[in-house]
Amino acid sequence: MSTILLVDDDLENRWALQLVLESEGYHVVLADNGYDALRKATRHIPQLVITDWQMPEMDGAELCRRLKYQPTLAGIPVVMLSAMPEPPDEPRCWAAFLRKPAPIDLLMHTVDLFIAQRLTTKRT
Repeated sequence: MSTILLVDDDLENRWALQLVLESEGYHVVLADNGYDALRKATRHIPQLVITDWQMPEMDGAELCRRLKYQPTLAGIPVVMLSAMPEPPDEPRCWAAFLRKPAPIDLLMHTVDLFIAQRLTTKRT
């Protein structure tokens, strides 16, 4: 079972996405900000991170950058979710950017694609 780290400061968003991901067979670890996510990523080593962009304490972009600095976490793809458009001037360290509210079928297709790539890469 693949582990996904889901990071969002909005409880309702986390809950809804958790239900969808778990119904598809994924193990979901929850975090409500970037600092919490970094701690949990180190303990659980997820196959994928889905994070909100705008959060208090540490936003999704900073979380993404800090994940890339840690060798054991650097290869984990990050899916960024935001109600705002993708910023053109921000250095892109995420694998995919989806606008909220992202259609569930698009989100799940994206998740499945990255998980499949990670599983294939690990085996080779």
